[in-house]
Amino acid sequence: MKKLVVIATTITLCLTAAVSFAEDRASKADAEKMVKKAAKAIKDKGDAVYKDITAPAKTYVDKDLYIVVYDMNGKCLAHGQNAKQVGRDLIGLKDADGKEFVKERVDLAKSKKTFWQDYKFTDPLTKQTLPKQMYCEQSGKVIVCGGVYKQ
Repeated sequence: MKKLVVIATTITLCLTAAVSFAEDRASKADAEKMVKKAAKAIKDKGDAVYKDITAPAKTYVDKDLYIVVYDMNGKCLAHGQNAKQVGRDLIGLKDADGKEFVKERVDLAKSKKTFWQDYKFTDPLTKQTLPKQMYCEQSGKVIVCGGVYKQ
């Protein structure tokens, strides 16, 4: 009987942790909504929004979702997870598979107003390299992106 209680408790804890972990994840709909919000703010208020995106207050961060803004040459203008990237030319940045994902993102933005892109990146929650899908909108002279990790 004692063994059964231990097994039941272990299963309950595992299921609770799995549900909690899933609740810490943003959805594709969340990504689209946040990107649209950031793109509108940039359109309405201009470059000042970049500071809000990058600020420690995390106005544009939800769960594992954050906003990144690039110019049309791959220069990072705002980054919701890593302020050190701001001002850097990231056009040659590669993912774990060697894919130049920022270059691909810029190329896609030159031909599409909105798009989803697949690549691999470090998950801020687990610190593991995971498949990620990035939703981007080309908005004037910038590309506004936010992504979700595939589980």
